[in-house]
Amino acid sequence: MRRRTFTRLLGAGAAAAALPAPAIARPVKIRWWYHFDRPENTPAELVDRFQKANPDIEVEAQSIPWGGGTDYYNRLFAALAAGNPPDCAMLKLASQAQLLEMGALAPLDDFLRGWTGRGDIGEDLWRITRAADGRHYYLPVQYVVLYLYYRADLFAQAGLAPPSTFDAFLAAAETFTKDGMWGFGMRGGAGGHDNWGPFVLGGGASFEKGGMVSAKALAANRWYAELATRHKVTPPSAPTDGFRQIVDGFKAGRTAMIVHHVGSAKEIVEALGDRVSAAPVPKGPERGWTLLGDESNGVFAASANREAAFRWIAFLSEGEGNALFNRLSGQLPVAGKAAAGFDLHPARFVEASRASLPLAAVLPDSPKTADFVRTVWPTNMQQVLLGQKSPDEMMRAIEAHFHG
Repeated sequence: MRRRTFTRLLGAGAAAAALPAPAIARPVKIRWWYHFDRPENTPAELVDRFQKANPDIEVEAQSIPWGGGTDYYNRLFAALAAGNPPDCAMLKLASQAQLLEMGALAPLDDFLRGWTGRGDIGEDLWRITRAADGRHYYLPVQYVVLYLYYRADLFAQAGLAPPSTFDAFLAAAETFTKDGMWGFGMRGGAGGHDNWGPFVLGGGASFEKGGMVSAKALAANRWYAELATRHKVTPPSAPTDGFRQIVDGFKAGRTAMIVHHVGSAKEIVEALGDRVSAAPVPKGPERGWTLLGDESNGVFAASANREAAFRWIAFLSEGEGNALFNRLSGQLPVAGKAAAGFDLHPARFVEASRASLPLAAVLPDSPKTADFVRTVWPTNMQQVLLGQKSPDEMMRAIEAHFHG
């Protein structure tokens, strides 16, 4: 052996002998961004349970202010632009197309194929969260869905079932519009697009090009507006009523029906007890539509620890993890096993939510949707209800907003 080679090997052997025994591998560390309606709620127990079962993974959970969505997503997009996003985060469907266009999301399909919790989440949620390319980038973790609150005691006294069709809805609203009560608490002000949707989108309108000015769309919008302008089954304050007004009016016995989700159940039950129940919104002649309030988790393509990140978000979407998560978020579990024993909300409202999932959809993922929600819809709807614009003019304005 040459002297140079021998010396090198001898030195290497001496160095190896001087090294300590290999240390136990440190856990893989992942960062997860989240937001809860109540910032004081902490996922510490969730993290502790997960880490005890998965000692090879350390989770750093970071609460990011929601700020109506603007603060959360501004920070997320800034982190992505800087090349320093979290490994995974809570995400809404409205952001999926933009994140995909940026190449920011990792597909989850390979992980999902080997995940035992896949079949415990209903196909309706997988359908809604599937991306345009047919793959899954989102793992559902919670939801709410709009349904019909109705005065069960008054319906029973009148011998009526909760309305499942538009005609039955109008008939019930006319029945209860008397003696200082109105049949329907219409939300004509801010946020009222999600009350309008079941009747107009469910009646034949759509956000596709030409979808707001078809004959069916125009007829559906006329029908909805005439609940107030012709049939007068809504309170006089309907043109400006928002969330707080319709809920307070229902609690006070001034209306017999409103459209909202399980998030209002607790305060409504505190006021009305067993006199209130819920059912899916009425369906149109050809289809039904209601708004899904969604939340999922996604893994970012930049993560060096995608498998560990998936194991964490999968824990949040199955069994006890999903139940505990939704106790913190105040919404509804996506996992069947979690939903079976979930008692945060009265069972009848949870069941109405689950029964509404086949009708559930979301607003279009378009940069124009925000202005539609904030200004275009409420401005036009209020003008219609005040007799300043025709229902058809309103629909032409919405069509022009989205398609020019």
